[in-house]
Amino acid sequence: MTIPAPAAARIRRLLCGLQDHILAHLLRARTGGTRGFARVAAVTASDTIYHVDRITEAAIDAWLEQHWPRAWPIEIVMEGRDPGATFPPGLHPRRTLYKLILDPIDGTRNLMYDKRSAWTLAGLAPQRGAATHLGDIEVAAMTELPASKQDRSDQFSAVRGGGRRGLVAESVDLRPGGKRTRFRPRPSPARHCRGGFASVVRFFPEAKAMLGIFEEELWRRLYGDCRPNTALVFEDQYLSTGGQIYELLVGHDRFIADLRPLAYRRLGLTDSLTCHPYDICTALLLQEAGGRVEDPTGRPLRVRLDAVSPVAWVGYANSALARHLRPVLRRLVRETF
Repeated sequence: MTIPAPAAARIRRLLCGLQDHILAHLLRARTGGTRGFARVAAVTASDTIYHVDRITEAAIDAWLEQHWPRAWPIEIVMEGRDPGATFPPGLHPRRTLYKLILDPIDGTRNLMYDKRSAWTLAGLAPQRGAATHLGDIEVAAMTELPASKQDRSDQFSAVRGGGRRGLVAESVDLRPGGKRTRFRPRPSPARHCRGGFASVVRFFPEAKAMLGIFEEELWRRLYGDCRPNTALVFEDQYLSTGGQIYELLVGHDRFIADLRPLAYRRLGLTDSLTCHPYDICTALLLQEAGGRVEDPTGRPLRVRLDAVSPVAWVGYANSALARHLRPVLRRLVRETF
């Protein structure tokens, strides 16, 4: 931990305040319906930017101007922002103290079609220039952006090293006069995946067959052939990396592997949509709760904090599950990709 504890605690509160602002801004924008959310605003090297994304970007700029301490200059890493963007604007990144990586809406398509919650994500690391990586993040926060029929939003935040007691989780009642209620997230204590939710990510047609065969072989090697009409392991393809971290964090899921970058590289699919550092910038929250987030070989995630690098990652609800699954997963990754 290199950020002084009082500063880190204040930064945690600031990130939560920023996400509260994004949520409120989005809820106001949705009063007229979500039809306009799906309008394409731009296409970048990492993803398609929709009108709903532009709405939250404007909210971020306004909030930073009003609330972020100018004594703590930051480089901002965010989809749709030019590399080297800073606050206060115009600074060279070398003159900033911290690097703030943001995903204003992770799971945009969930909100566009009012299908399921999206999430707003943030992670902050001490500035180390181009060498700054995911493992350097010391403060993280994520806030639920719910579907219109939902009147509650969950928010999680933590400072590295605080452990379970330092992980702050609140349920926010979005109705007029609603209150914030603290709760303690509990990742699954299970030691295997039988009868539980565990998934290999394959949202899109690209590499779906390869990843499906990989997952089937993974479960076969771990648990043998499944008898007909017997549910062995359930899956949930939540179209949001932040949402996947949430499912692990609160005990719904036991294991998630996003191996899309490995599969796409194997198939020569260089332009396919995949996870980026801003999508997985809140891995710290699961780690502080006792879960594990690592690369497919079992090493810590060390991808640099930018808006374009592909990230393959694996999340386990607890260390026992990691010890159970990791050896088989690692061998199969080597054989397949």
